[in-house]
Amino acid sequence: MADQPDPPQGTIGPTRARYLLAAFAVGGCAGYLLVLFSEQVSGTAPTVQWSAVAVLAVIAAVLLAHAYSTYRSVHRDRARLEPHRAVNLLMLAKACALAGALVAGGYTGFASQFLDRLDVSLPRQRVNTSFAAAAASLAIVISALLLERACRVPRDPEE
Repeated sequence: MADQPDPPQGTIGPTRARYLLAAFAVGGCAGYLLVLFSEQVSGTAPTVQWSAVAVLAVIAAVLLAHAYSTYRSVHRDRARLEPHRAVNLLMLAKACALAGALVAGGYTGFASQFLDRLDVSLPRQRVNTSFAAAAASLAIVISALLLERACRVPRDPEE
């Protein structure tokens, strides 16, 4: 057998902003169209519950706690993460960043349908809760990106 090339060395890069923006745009279109579809089918648009905002905020808090714990372990204490745990945390961070951007866009698109009707109570409530949910979703994106950054292997100080 002749010279066989070395197997490719896989690397995972940081989540790109353009992917997050694309997910946000797709979510925005879906949220905007959801109102139109719902009004055609049932005659009324759905409401956004504050419990949804609370769940999104809890998810952001859990991601932030994992980011802090991982950063402290890997970068400050220089502890070694088990490979499967590091990959799991990294994939969780990447998935949550994209999903958070998608959901934030969805709630923003949903709220944009009611911006011209703020003088009425129910549309105003939909806008307020939708923007709160979008803010909590953006907190998920930020927490996930911090977790992704915490999973980076620190450079060897001797290099």
